[in-house]
Amino acid sequence: MPGHTPSDLSRLRTALTVFFALDGFIFAGWVVRIPDIKEQTNASATTLGLALLGVSAGAVVTMILTGRLCRRYGNHQVTVVCAVLLCLSVALPPLTHSALTLGAVLLVFGSAYGGINVAFNSAAVDLVHTLRRPIMPSFHAAFSLGGMAGAGLGALVAGALSPTRHLLGLTALGLLVTAVTGRVLLRIPPPAPPQDTPQASPRAHRPRTGTRPLVLTFGLIALCTAYGEGALADWSALHLKQDLDVTAGVAAAGYSCFALAMTLGRLTGTRLLERLGQTRTLVAGGTTAAIGMLLGALAPALWIVLVGFVITGLGLANLFPVAIERAGTLAGPDGVAIASTLGYGGMLLGPPAIGFMADWFSLPLALTSVAVLAATAAAIALLAHRATQR
Repeated sequence: MPGHTPSDLSRLRTALTVFFALDGFIFAGWVVRIPDIKEQTNASATTLGLALLGVSAGAVVTMILTGRLCRRYGNHQVTVVCAVLLCLSVALPPLTHSALTLGAVLLVFGSAYGGINVAFNSAAVDLVHTLRRPIMPSFHAAFSLGGMAGAGLGALVAGALSPTRHLLGLTALGLLVTAVTGRVLLRIPPPAPPQDTPQASPRAHRPRTGTRPLVLTFGLIALCTAYGEGALADWSALHLKQDLDVTAGVAAAGYSCFALAMTLGRLTGTRLLERLGQTRTLVAGGTTAAIGMLLGALAPALWIVLVGFVITGLGLANLFPVAIERAGTLAGPDGVAIASTLGYGGMLLGPPAIGFMADWFSLPLALTSVAVLAATAAAIALLAHRATQR
């Protein structure tokens, strides 16, 4: 590890972990205030949905461009700049008074969100290779924990603070964290990949013809995983309330069980990867999630459904981090950008796809599509491994 002491690498890991957590914290803080901002802007459900597309559009476009920015200016510098933009832009939605202006500011917010996700995942890939330990899931666990903390804080202050004060508070806190933690990233240069990794090649920062299909393959695994996350976030509570006739409070517990299981799965992901390796982790995770989601979608008893959601969360937990890390190994920041864009596309595709299928068939049957895509992710991982062994 030339040029970097163990202390440098430890500080770098801590700093990146903080930025992952901050990203989840800020994003969750915005999400819990969406109902208040809908009321403030007098937006209908349709116009709010169109405004929310600003987040998606900004994120997807910026994810594609951020790979180039990281190559030119460095992963650490882009991470810090995007963190500042994310913290500033989260304060803008409560200042709007129409769906049109809300969509415009969400375009900025989504751009910062997409940019920081590519930048710090690229920086994390560099560190994973230098440490030679599969620690990628730990960073994504920090994101999950940050999201849970942001949602919890939002629920606590919703009755006491207006959206403007709440989100301005997030801006101030986020900028303070960025100022302190960003100094570490800016002072410590990114570690060079070991010479025996694909990224060590001077041409590896761009997807070569031979690696692009594999990068897209891991991007598809990310898409299958994120589809399930998006579907459960938007439809799990309705499934419990509508199909099992439980109270609203119990219905909300469904997604909480899933999110907590996913966080725990990521916290133990490094140990799992060290024991099983990447391919077995992907195959086992996708298979486990498929079984869990069949229980969650089709079981007639509440406790079996909740167990199914827990199993699904544990199964999906490490698929996305491993897919992003593999894409970054193959093609650097561009690989991370491609896989992240496909993954985010899956998160966008999930909720509306479930809605259409629920109208055509039924919600429980529609939710089995999560199981189908989880099994597909496992199959893709197995086929990709066999293809690389030839």
